[in-house]
Amino acid sequence: MNRRTFITTAATAAAGASLLSGTAAAADDTLRAQVRRTLDQVLAAGSPSAVCGVIQGERTYVAGAAGKGKRTPNGRTVFQLGSIGKTLTATALARAVTAGETRLDAPLTLPARFPIPRKGPRRITLADLATHSSGLPSLPPNLLDGANPYDPYARYTLDDLAEGLAKTTLATEPGEKYAYSNLGFGLLGQALAFDRVDAMLRHRVTAPLRLADTTTTLRPDMLLRKAVGHYEGTPVPDWHDRVLSGAGTSVYSTVDDMLRFLAAQLRPERSPLRDAIELTQRPHFTAGRGLRLGLAWHLSPLPGGRTMILHNGQTGGFGTCAAFNRESGTAVVMMTNNVSPVPEGKDRPMDTLTYGLLDDLDAGR
Repeated sequence: MNRRTFITTAATAAAGASLLSGTAAAADDTLRAQVRRTLDQVLAAGSPSAVCGVIQGERTYVAGAAGKGKRTPNGRTVFQLGSIGKTLTATALARAVTAGETRLDAPLTLPARFPIPRKGPRRITLADLATHSSGLPSLPPNLLDGANPYDPYARYTLDDLAEGLAKTTLATEPGEKYAYSNLGFGLLGQALAFDRVDAMLRHRVTAPLRLADTTTTLRPDMLLRKAVGHYEGTPVPDWHDRVLSGAGTSVYSTVDDMLRFLAAQLRPERSPLRDAIELTQRPHFTAGRGLRLGLAWHLSPLPGGRTMILHNGQTGGFGTCAAFNRESGTAVVMMTNNVSPVPEGKDRPMDTLTYGLLDDLDAGR
């Protein structure tokens, strides 16, 4: 297997249900059928198992599906979250901004031994990092040097990061162009809480929102509930990362936790993080062709002037996708335990199916 390709791409179904808010039993047959049809299509695209969670108004529904002989996941099954974790880091940034601790236009600052790349007169700001407009590459140039292709971030240290930044050049001037960057979000996490990123995310985001299973450290009970990740149908190890974890590279979560998180996105006024959540969803950068960036969140236009807010994620063996529409009060999250290469410029099947399910649910509102 080509190491760089692996890192950068980074059947009968049996359905089961898990309750989050106690309302799944009231979900009507249409909702159940829509979710089941989508899960069947996700399995047909190659996933050994998948679980889907939906919020539709005050109703919450979760269902899992698995191929023949496979274990059916539910809302408490643990998956690696991947880049949806960037929205947690962005929320932590927004909390710091709304508390007056920093500003979005504050320059990226790290300890002196970490050289910050420059191009043009303006320095990289925290907003540039949070909107993928910093000019930074997707990955540090030395990340793959001696890396395990099945766990590429595991051996990367702060010393490696300092060395890699010294070799990093910006493709564009900061604030000029959208270019998705795991390195950028990893640096954002370090800028917010140097070498304490995971503890900072717990304190600022997951604990206040009661996301008990959203963490980089598996508890014993989570190990018992964890799905096994696959790459093209072959079991692979989880990813581990202590340096760039602000990019979501090593975060675990469940559909139940992500539904709590999405419920806070739909109704920020009910959340203890109201101001921060509103700030993450506000457009901060226009990427072109109608796509705008909040802080981590991608804002995509829908017919009738509506907006779909979304983020997906992927590690070596897990794929995730979350999308919501505040106007309709609808949200969908999908988690699978398989990754397969996708041609450049094409969406993953599970992403297309997740967005399609959100559209179908919106049409029924």
